[in-house]
Amino acid sequence: RSMRSVWLLHELSLEFELVTLGFSMAALRTPEYLAISPLGRVPCLVDGDVTLIESGAICQYLCERYDSAGALHRAPGHAERNAWLQWLHFAETIAVHGASLVQQQVFVAPADRSMVVIKLEARRLRKALEVLEQGLEGRDFLLASGFSAVDTAVGYSVHLARELLGLDGLPTLAGYYARLAARPAFQRALDQAPLKAMKDAVPGFA
Repeated sequence: RSMRSVWLLHELSLEFELVTLGFSMAALRTPEYLAISPLGRVPCLVDGDVTLIESGAICQYLCERYDSAGALHRAPGHAERNAWLQWLHFAETIAVHGASLVQQQVFVAPADRSMVVIKLEARRLRKALEVLEQGLEGRDFLLASGFSAVDTAVGYSVHLARELLGLDGLPTLAGYYARLAARPAFQRALDQAPLKAMKDAVPGFA
């Protein structure tokens, strides 16, 4: 999920240092990193004396801290605040099913993979994408007012789902993804994304 945070940092035009860790327990379980992120997971944001280890919380923090004009944020009291929050957390619903499929297809040995889990999670992921297909009807982005930070959160989840299942039969969602993928900040984040690194490092991952 680190791409969400990197993408948003680029959308906010913030200067930041990106520290990448390898896809191994050894890289993620060093005493130094566990002192920052107790579960040894990414993403992790360190901003002065603030440390956050959940991508949704990172998104909300960055917007509240650095988007005072509200270009990407919908503050309490805003007419779109509830929709903004709903989509921010729906992004994780999508990603959970995608992550389960990645675990089965990449990190579990072929002989140990569960076809029941794969079929169930693929079905759940597809259903989540169908909800997006309906939610995007008649608009370019998730909020009627236009692009916002929730599009980076949900957009990453769509990016992952597209890699796993494709977007066949979801023309509205496919158009939405194309608009996101054309954004310069998306392209910059994609070049730095762990998903790209995983595809380069793990044979057979597509």
